[in-house]
Amino acid sequence: MSQTLMGMVASCCFALLFGIRDRKLLFITLGSGAGWAVYLLLKPRLPGIYGAIFFASLFVALLAEIYARLLKTPVLVTLVPMLVPEIPGGDLYYTMYYFVMQEEKLLSEYSKKVIFEAACIALGIILAAWLAKFASSVWRFFLTVEGSGEAREGRRRT
Repeated sequence: MSQTLMGMVASCCFALLFGIRDRKLLFITLGSGAGWAVYLLLKPRLPGIYGAIFFASLFVALLAEIYARLLKTPVLVTLVPMLVPEIPGGDLYYTMYYFVMQEEKLLSEYSKKVIFEAACIALGIILAAWLAKFASSVWRFFLTVEGSGEAREGRRRT
């Protein structure tokens, strides 16, 4: 619970740095908390942390797509601050630490971990964007078919 609250505070502060205010700030704060809660729920149930990171970032990215349409704002305005809790800060720190200390073996280990974590986040974002585009296309298709009268007449032309 405390991790979720701290993630929400971090996202809220990050959003404030970008100048985000009003309702958007509330949505971002709640969305980041929900995304981190998804990560915490999936982490013990999936082998390794990569699946949990992927599904949490997928959830957050889908939420950002929905928020963008509700708030009439670009997706990145909501997505970037909501992803703050998923960023592997500790692993990034140790990667740089072992780089500075010239510990090649540990540097290699942590570098791989950070790259895989970043790839999981990126794949979640890409899949969410594709799903949003697909859903939008399907929605527009059915609105077009209903609006043209083809659905009522069975595409019969006389």
